Amino acid sequence: MQKSLFSVEQFFRSACLFEASLTLVAIGLGLIADINPCQNLHFSESAIICGLIGTVPLYIMFISMENIQHNSVSSIKDLLLRTLGPGLHSYHWTDLFILAAIAGFSEEVLFRGVIQPWIENSWGAMVGLIVSNLIFGLVHAVTPLYAILATLVGVYLGLSLTITGESNLLVPIIIHGLYDFLAFIALMRTFKASL
Repeated sequence: MQKSLFSVEQFFRSACLFEASLTLVAIGLGLIADINPCQNLHFSESAIICGLIGTVPLYIMFISMENIQHNSVSSIKDLLLRTLGPGLHSYHWTDLFILAAIAGFSEEVLFRGVIQPWIENSWGAMVGLIVSNLIFGLVHAVTPLYAILATLVGVYLGLSLTITGESNLLVPIIIHGLYDFLAFIALMRTFKASL
């Protein structure tokens, strides 16, 4: 297996700093667009429950992808194992939880807290949902199939905003963070098994 593109020693710090910097990007864009990135972020038990339940379909999709033997799916798995595996397996699960929580929070505040409502304010809810998640897919475009999957996951996260009957950013934050954590654990185990 090839070496990681990232320094194993710096992986956790670099990944956390990069993900956290997206919160600063969200604040900056929010100032430009006159949108408070955390305006729709509030605690509710229903949001937590919906976030936990909403993670299940994404994780089932992730596990299903593990069993697909198509070239484009295999290239995603190989890329993730090669780039993230060495970094992930060097850390404790609590570190991976922290990284996933930072990623879930910062990416959702940016994409669902600022970009989606910004586009919605100008062109409507459907265009906001689609365009913001096309952008989400493009920034995750490590392969063409991965970009498509990330776009679909982004649409799912965008729709989860209103699942509780009110717009609550906590739902997609929980789904995104918990999904990332479970995916990190699965990647770490697969990488360890390949050693």
